[in-house]
Amino acid sequence: MSSLTEPIHQNPSSALALEPGRLAQRISELGDWFHNLDLHGIPTAPHHFLGDFPSIKWRQIADAIPEDLTGATVLDVGCNAGFYSIEMKKRGAKHVLGIDVDDRYLSQARFAAETLGVEIELQKCSVYSADKLAGQFDYVLFMGLFYHLRYPLFALDSLIKKVAGKLVFQTMVRGSTESREWAHDYPFWNEQIFEERDFPAMYFIEKSYSNDPTNWWIPNGPAVEAMLRSAGLEIEAHPEPETWVCRPAAVLRGGRYIVDHELDGTL
Repeated sequence: MSSLTEPIHQNPSSALALEPGRLAQRISELGDWFHNLDLHGIPTAPHHFLGDFPSIKWRQIADAIPEDLTGATVLDVGCNAGFYSIEMKKRGAKHVLGIDVDDRYLSQARFAAETLGVEIELQKCSVYSADKLAGQFDYVLFMGLFYHLRYPLFALDSLIKKVAGKLVFQTMVRGSTESREWAHDYPFWNEQIFEERDFPAMYFIEKSYSNDPTNWWIPNGPAVEAMLRSAGLEIEAHPEPETWVCRPAAVLRGGRYIVDHELDGTL
């Protein structure tokens, strides 16, 4: 992933004024869309294999986020075509920053925001460089990106530096979704725990899954919750099987972030 952070400037040419035929043509010209947005009655991905995605996901988690976000700041990591950024802005967020490394997605997000008359900021930036962004955010959205990363826990630990309020975390989950209490420690010779279906685990995809070679690590539900806790987060809500809403609880140790201790060899 690129470590670049580049501003994506809004284009003053008015997408709002496009006639339906021209609007549909521009949507097509921007390439394949993964987010199905409704741009004045024209869907951007009407044949999405997941259905009306991500609207179907949003409807399940929307109640876990305040309807009135007046004054809030939002960071949307891996914003894709901007669906979640736009929804947060519609709720009154003061400033929404969407970041992604894919120029196609950023172009789609810019066009969608212009077409809908929604003001969001877009930057080309890797999740691995997000901790270099200025300031912290009231809401950080980390939606559908975790399992596309070769270094997922490093990304999570780094991203926590940007969370002032809530982290909304969503990932593909496979295997068990049932969490239970585990002992603090186990003897070296206890191998049985690793045979337990509910033990926290991540599945590594060497080649491809669902025709996508960027699907690298897919956790089970217990692993997600264990990693969130290990990163110093407290889980406040679990509105649907793949989404957790968390707040920073113990992200600092001795006044420093966990990832900095790890990189310095002092964890």
